[in-house]
Amino acid sequence: MTDERIEKLDRLKKLLHGYQKIAIAFSGGVDSTFLLKVAQEELGDGALALTIQSPTLTEDDLKDVTSFYEESGVNYMLIPLNQLKTPSFSHNSPNRCYVCKTIEFTCMAEEAKKRGIKWVAAGINADDMRDYRPGLKALDEIGIVSPLKEAGMTKADIRFFSKRYHLKTWDKPASSCLASRVQYGELITEEKLNKISAAERVLKNLHFRKLRVRYHHGNIARIEVAPEERSIFFNSNIMDTVAEKFKEIGFSYTTLDLSGYRSGSLNEVLDEETKNKVKMSIHGSR
Repeated sequence: MTDERIEKLDRLKKLLHGYQKIAIAFSGGVDSTFLLKVAQEELGDGALALTIQSPTLTEDDLKDVTSFYEESGVNYMLIPLNQLKTPSFSHNSPNRCYVCKTIEFTCMAEEAKKRGIKWVAAGINADDMRDYRPGLKALDEIGIVSPLKEAGMTKADIRFFSKRYHLKTWDKPASSCLASRVQYGELITEEKLNKISAAERVLKNLHFRKLRVRYHHGNIARIEVAPEERSIFFNSNIMDTVAEKFKEIGFSYTTLDLSGYRSGSLNEVLDEETKNKVKMSIHGSR
């Protein structure tokens, strides 16, 4: 362990103690699991976990959430919420993430306040600032804190410490809400989210680890898998199985992205002008 990483962990602990009581937005992913673990160790009952239970949460993430709660004994709340009832979310414009985070974190902040907790923390790390993430603006506006980012922790740091803390998530592939799989402009419905979830389950059962199934106009599934796993599709039996299963799930066509998995690939079609318009619309809506 390097001195730099020791310093980052110390900074994180000091930040948490400074809050005294804090609610952690817990998704079951690598970042929020590590943050919750450290908060629980440092603050005890002063740490509360909040999980939004909605159609956008993947089945695997919900299982990871409930499993961690059962094993850790941490104080927690499951908060039922359906973002699909909000038209500005379900219509799926490029500012969808901003709308979603506003809904979710406003709800969590209200629940925390009822329990006498002023601070709500998100598992944002230092690397997250590099991607197009309009949702981060919503967190700033609501007053959500990001201890991992403030401590300077990168994803590599978090995976390193997660392994030392014996957390099962230390090598868990990155996850995100199911809505992030739907092409911008395509209406988000529970039926589509269920189809995406079922399709990704097919791939996981075939032992793919890092993957996404993106939903495109025309009821098209675009598969992304880790670059090193693409060669698995050279097996015609695998291709036939996937094609058949996806057809049963309800997709009209199934395609494979030859570039492989990369985070936020649906943002690749957004030019800088569109991104700037989103930023301006967010600024003007407040």
